[in-house]
Amino acid sequence: MLNLIPAAERWLAEGEQVALATVIGTWGSAPRGVGAKMAVSGTGKMSGSVSGGCVEGAVAGAAAEVMRSGRPQLLHFGVADETAWEVGLACGGEIEVFVQPLQGEMLEVIRAAADTPSVALTVVRGLDESLGRQLLLLKDGKLLGALGAVLDEAALEHAREALAEGRSQRVQVAGGTELFIEISLSPPTLVVVGGVHIAIALVAMAKALGYRTVVVDPRRSFGTAERFPDVDQLMHSWPDRALTELELDISMAVAVLTHDPKLDDPALGVALRSPAFYVGALGSRSTNEKRRERLLASGLAAEQLQRLRAPIGLDLGGRSPAEIALSVLAEIVAAQHRGSGARA
Repeated sequence: MLNLIPAAERWLAEGEQVALATVIGTWGSAPRGVGAKMAVSGTGKMSGSVSGGCVEGAVAGAAAEVMRSGRPQLLHFGVADETAWEVGLACGGEIEVFVQPLQGEMLEVIRAAADTPSVALTVVRGLDESLGRQLLLLKDGKLLGALGAVLDEAALEHAREALAEGRSQRVQVAGGTELFIEISLSPPTLVVVGGVHIAIALVAMAKALGYRTVVVDPRRSFGTAERFPDVDQLMHSWPDRALTELELDISMAVAVLTHDPKLDDPALGVALRSPAFYVGALGSRSTNEKRRERLLASGLAAEQLQRLRAPIGLDLGGRSPAEIALSVLAEIVAAQHRGSGARA
């Protein structure tokens, strides 16, 4: 959404009306995922995409009507196989798109959500007077906007659950009202504990995929700017202190690579108790069994320990540092998108 803000701000400053179209549901091989957005100006200019091209014209037409009437619309499209092929897709699908007026107040809400995990709740089906109302729940508990006194309490319960899961969804609440609950996470962050050789390749690969990267190693000869020229943050604290300071959340992955219990165990003790979407540790199966025994003895709960990916990485068959780094990053990406893969 952030890439749409400059265009939307410019159109509003020029006195144009603006509508925002959001994909709120998909079935089959839909062209774009849930949350994809497109802004449309009163003169028909567009920024962003909701379908890769196959229904943009129809959405823009609906946006024009929304801007004239001020009333949001919920649109349903079936993308046929032959149409999908024309825009470079293997097969078709179905999408639902919610179109609503975009005003300056909504842009302020979007900016507020840009730097922290948040949940935006939008009324997409219900009474006319409530359609398009929005409520934003920020990670720190701050609320912006309102759905209405009757809806807010029930909606917030769903919002907190969705934020904990890190998954956008639609829910039915009181009176047949339907909400689209959209999760906005911080850019994904990879925290690497241990500035070892594998970490050098892993950080470089993660940067190429758009991850923010952090390397934690109290051994200053390992965590240097020379070894990690492109890392976003170097921390020379002990791992448990560093990970606590980072305030791990559901947008973060932690890869523990030192192979030294004095560093690995404290790091895992913090990471496995956090909401981080991925926690993995380097080591053989026998090393991992001993690690599990130590962590359980230290007070870590068995269900928390079940989150640990160890031995770390997908089984790609490679053994060089770069190949191991690739296997680790592949497992992290799969976890981020809730995919699956063969573990090492």
